[in-house]
Amino acid sequence: MGFLLTAALLCIVSGIAAQHSNQRQNLALRGRATQSSTYYNYNIGYLALAANSNDGNLDSNYYHGSCSLTGNDMSPWWRVDLLQPNKISQVVVTNRGNCCSDGLNGALILIGDSLNNNGNNNPSCSQITYIGNGATLTFECNGMVGRFVNIVRPGMAIVQLCEIQVYGEPLLGPICPTNNLIKIDNQKSR
Repeated sequence: MGFLLTAALLCIVSGIAAQHSNQRQNLALRGRATQSSTYYNYNIGYLALAANSNDGNLDSNYYHGSCSLTGNDMSPWWRVDLLQPNKISQVVVTNRGNCCSDGLNGALILIGDSLNNNGNNNPSCSQITYIGNGATLTFECNGMVGRFVNIVRPGMAIVQLCEIQVYGEPLLGPICPTNNLIKIDNQKSR
């Protein structure tokens, strides 16, 4: 009985600690990023990978290797897979700083669990109407639930960004079979 009670208490305490630690944790850091295409700058030999924008590096200078950039595509997109559904409170976007700030203007921030149309059919959290060179803007998503966060620009365009931060909390906490343990223990004591 002592072991089961200790296991149940540990599970409850770890669940409470996980909830508190996730309140301001950047969920995008553990996610997997991808984008519709990847631009290669032949002049400097730089591949503007999707993963550059969820690596925790807030440097907004494209030439330092910290930004992502798609090719000039029809409705280009960037996406991070958070690996599980989350209740998302905020998405924080950092734009390229050294030039060309219009690479996010008009982009939609989408959140959901579907990969239909590469996740671009998911519900909208917000639209980036304008963001200046090197600016960081916070978009409130008010607890929208989803595994995927997409940035998509309708029409012929590029998507370039230097960092995405996603704040919220996972929907799935630690799995604690405390009810089953107590039932098993009660059955043994009869």
